[in-house]
Amino acid sequence: MIKVYICPKCGWLRTVSRRKKVECYKCGEVDMIQSKLTYDKYSEMTQKERDDYADSWLYIHLRNLKEQHV
Repeated sequence: MIKVYICPKCGWLRTVSRRKKVECYKCGEVDMIQSKLTYDKYSEMTQKERDDYADSWLYIHLRNLKEQHV
């Protein structure tokens, strides 16, 4: 099964099939996070939709981190 991972630092999306530890080839982050995005949905998205998804994910993720530290 192909899974979609997202980098918590830069938002780069990467698809992998067997790996559980996934690193970001764009910024070097060691631990990418598995997204809730299915591969079928990811493959149907345009690059703009993928960028928007990553931007939204980063916005929510960073906001949640800030709220946890307050």
